[in-house]
Order: sequence, then C-alpha cells, then structure tokens
Amino acid sequence: MNEITELSPRRKMLVLVVCFLALLFDGLELGLMPVASLSVSKSLLGDAFTPTLGGDWFARFTAALMLGAAIGGIVLGSLGDRIGRTRAMGVSILFYSVFAALGAWVQTQEQMLVLRFLVGLGVGGLWPNGIALVSECWSGAKRPLVSGAMMAGLNAGILMLSQLARAWPVTPDSWRWIFQLAGAPALLGVFVLVALPESPRWLATRGAAKSPTTPLRELFSRDLVRFTLVGIAVSAIPMIGAWSASKWMIPWADQVAGASDGGYKASTQGWWATGAVVGSFAGAQLAAWIGRRLSYALISLGAVALTIAMFQLTAPLRPGFHAVVFAQGLVSTLFFGWLALYLPELFPTRVRATGSGLAYNSGRFATAAGVLLAGLLFSALGGDYPRVGTLCALIYGLGLVVIWFAPDTSGETFNR
Repeated sequence: MNEITELSPRRKMLVLVVCFLALLFDGLELGLMPVASLSVSKSLLGDAFTPTLGGDWFARFTAALMLGAAIGGIVLGSLGDRIGRTRAMGVSILFYSVFAALGAWVQTQEQMLVLRFLVGLGVGGLWPNGIALVSECWSGAKRPLVSGAMMAGLNAGILMLSQLARAWPVTPDSWRWIFQLAGAPALLGVFVLVALPESPRWLATRGAAKSPTTPLRELFSRDLVRFTLVGIAVSAIPMIGAWSASKWMIPWADQVAGASDGGYKASTQGWWATGAVVGSFAGAQLAAWIGRRLSYALISLGAVALTIAMFQLTAPLRPGFHAVVFAQGLVSTLFFGWLALYLPELFPTRVRATGSGLAYNSGRFATAAGVLLAGLLFSALGGDYPRVGTLCALIYGLGLVVIWFAPDTSGETFNR
C-alpha cells in the first residue's frame, strides 16, 4: 500500500455531509412504499382491489426492492473497490432517484414492480460505498460517532418522508407527486461524481500489487471466508426482521385508520422513524461502549420483545400505540448503527466495499424471500396483520445464537 495522505478537515466534513445526505435520500426511497403502497394499489387496481390483495402487493413491492438492493449492494459494492467509492456512490444515487421518479408515470402494478427492483439496485449500492468512504476518511476515535450519524441519516430520510406525507396525505387520488419528489436526489448524484473527494485509503491501494483473485473470490478465500459468512449472518437477521415483521405496522395502521384519518399511517411511520433515528445513531455507540457481541445479543432480545408487544399488546388508534411503535423503532434499528461500525472492521481496505456490500445485502436475498413468504402467510391468515407480525418477529431471536460465532473486533485498529 502506498503512503496515505489524509484529507483536510474541510474535505472530511464535506465527505461526511454528502454521505449523510445520500443516506438520507436512500432512507426516503426505503420509506416510500410502506406509505404509498395501498394508495398505489387502490388507484391502479381500481374495482379489483381488496385489502388482502393490497397487502399481497405490498409484500411484492418490498420483495422487489430487497432483491434489487441485494444485487446492487454486491455488484456496485464490488464496483466501488474497482473504480472508487465516489464513482460507485454517484451511480447508485442516480439509479435510486431516476427510477423512483419514473414511478410517477406508471399505469400498472407490474410496471411499478419493475421500477422498485431498479430503485433497489441504487439503494443497495449506496450503503457499502458510503460507509466504506466515511469509515476510511474518519478512521480514528471518532468513527463510532460518524458511523452512527450515517445510519441516523438513513432513518432521518424515512422520518422526513413521513412528515411530508402527513402534511400532504398520500391517497389513491394523489400519490404520483411523491414519486416525482423522490427523483430530486439525482442532482446530488451528479455532484458526487464530479466533486466529492475520494477515499485516501482506497487511492493508496491502487498502486499496490494486484490481487490474483477478484474481490468476491478473495472474500471466500481461506483467510476471509469466516468473516464473510459471519457478516452475512449478523446482517441478515435484522434485515429480515425489519421488512418481514416491523414494516407491517404501517399498512396495518392504514387499514384500521385510513378511512377516518388519512394521515394516520404517515404519523405511525413518523413515530417509528423518530425512534429509528435515535436507535441507528446509538447502535454504534452501544457497540463501542459494551462490546460488539454483548450489544448485539441485547439488541436481539429487545427487538423480539418489543415487536411482539407492538402487534399483541396494542393496536392502531389505541392510546399508547405510537409510544410502542417509537420504542420498537429505536431498539430494532440499533442493529444498523451496530452494522455500520462492525462490518467495515471485518474486511481489509482492498475488499472493504465489496465485503460490506456482500454482507449487508446478502441478507436482502433472504429478506425478499421472507417478505414473499410473509405475504403468503398474510393471505393464508386472512389478512391478520398482528398474527403475521408476531410470527415474523421471532427471526430476531436468532441473533442471540449467531452473534457468539462472530469475532469481537472491539479495540482492534482500523488499518488493514
């Protein structure tokens, strides 16, 4: 590796702000369909719409996004190790914004399904490159704070979307505007391509001897395969739990309160996202404070308990529902701040974006399958949101077992 030239404080701050914004808009894309799905389906299906069919299409849209994100995270993560973090980031932002904007002109559910897959490619590609870039530019003692801030940005995007939808409700007669708005980050993508500083650590590896294998092959070599498999496992559990269990609360709120209060679903997402902003920031701090393994185990336990409580001990429109939603959002997203700190620690610089992207996004393959199965379960149970959410919440419990097979990277230097 060549000598590493650190960025100036001003350029470091530019990287931090731009990556925060990129993840904020990434979160907006993730929060789009939970708020808009039933309105889109009612509009496009017309008289054929039923509540059960609406829930089934919500599962399909989510699965398409997760499948796209899984592929995008691996392919564009690998691209970041080849051509640079910033170039791959810029491409990712353009993917998720341009294809989201095209959703404003769809005429069928199938067209929207294809676009959600294409949006997912960019959503998945942004995370590993953005996190690798920030981790490498801020590799000192401040890294837990910076990692937490990045993941808080992701959920701040979901919160921002919920407040927009609360002020201007998304209805079957008025939903296309929100997809047009989702195209605005394309301007940020252009800026990233032409003006954002590149990772000094990545630049230092360009003159090093070329690896005899591709980054993906190296990740499954004898030296790294354990870290790769562990990364996939600890990422998959919270990802599957988030999309197969937690997200059902929003269409559930829409079903219960939609006729009497069109903004209730947005308010529900807002309470969840407010908790998620706090949780995703605090996850990295918790991991740094009490260690990677113990923190992950405690988060797993809390996520199981609060998700079941959300679906079994309360319900939309009841007093206290939003308080439980807030708590569930906070605890279940501690995982993602934890991952932003932990995953880059597992892999050396030359394969960091590929490794982080593979680990984080492989869980999305399982999530896509899990969401489709949850959709089938939803139909089989006659559209019973609480029973589906409760059964799917049990996935978080696997974290109590898996984490003890993971290496504890606490205290290790970030210099590979």
